[in-house]
Amino acid sequence: MKILFTSVGRRVELMQCFQQAAERLGMKDEVTLVGADITDTAPALYFCHETKLVCRISDPRYLDQLLSICDKERIDALIPTIDTDLLLLSKNKDRFAAIGTKVLIADYDKVRLCRDKNLTADYFESLGLHSPQPVHDVNLYLGRVRSGKAHFPAFIKPKDGSSSIDAYRVDDEESLRAMADRIGDYIIQPYVTGREYTVDIFCDLDGDPVLITPRERNAVRSGEVLKTTITQDDRMIGEMKTLVADFKPVGQITVQLIRDKNTGIDQYIEINPRFGGGAPLSIKAGADSAEMVIRMLKGEKLSYVEKAARDGECYSRFDQSICVRKGKRL
Repeated sequence: MKILFTSVGRRVELMQCFQQAAERLGMKDEVTLVGADITDTAPALYFCHETKLVCRISDPRYLDQLLSICDKERIDALIPTIDTDLLLLSKNKDRFAAIGTKVLIADYDKVRLCRDKNLTADYFESLGLHSPQPVHDVNLYLGRVRSGKAHFPAFIKPKDGSSSIDAYRVDDEESLRAMADRIGDYIIQPYVTGREYTVDIFCDLDGDPVLITPRERNAVRSGEVLKTTITQDDRMIGEMKTLVADFKPVGQITVQLIRDKNTGIDQYIEINPRFGGGAPLSIKAGADSAEMVIRMLKGEKLSYVEKAARDGECYSRFDQSICVRKGKRL
């Protein structure tokens, strides 16, 4: 069994989760992790069995390079780890399937709405879930503030952004206009105050749920969680079952929300149709989606596991380093 991870970068913990899952299943020598990245100094490459250097995602050759790797290496599954190539991969799932590679990603129409935050908010609302309604014009937002339909503080971010890059809380009109000029193609939403959560969800090849794991984001750096606590909240789990029934994910997705401290309403913010940066924390707590991937690729029929992760378990992350190029003593 060969699994290709694109843009592995710093996803060391995720590679370790897959290695550990293979060992637990007695498949240590049967599962090969193949990492792809644009540079040979990406640390996660050193935790893969095989590595492939590829061009940038924006390069027209990128898709053909991945198809060639999957064909020559007989890759069983391709798993994306960043947002940038999601649309490209979902649009070309059939081309990979033709050479025997399953791309673990939702269909193109669903991925497209994840990549445009305007569409994401409308999608949540269409399912009966709550979401801060975005606008993409400063003057329109200010008009809503004056009419009492919106407020300051507000939140402004790129409409196709990720990892909290260029995402800002703004407290007044002057700051809002300055950030809008800086970002360019943006959305503005009312700022919601409350506890932040991520829900890690794993689904089988038919889009049926196998694992649903809410966890509180206790501390965050540059959009990625540093401290998290498993929070087996029945309401969130029920809301995510509603989403999954329509979205039909394939493999892992993560959903982010804020539980409004004033109203208690869950305000859904975004969907990332891939392994999120904090996904290994749910895996370590017992919701082992890495193991589920391997079992699924073996042809095993997976069933939903209720509250697989240990409730209340808390994880705190830290940085490590690895030598990727030896020096010499002078």
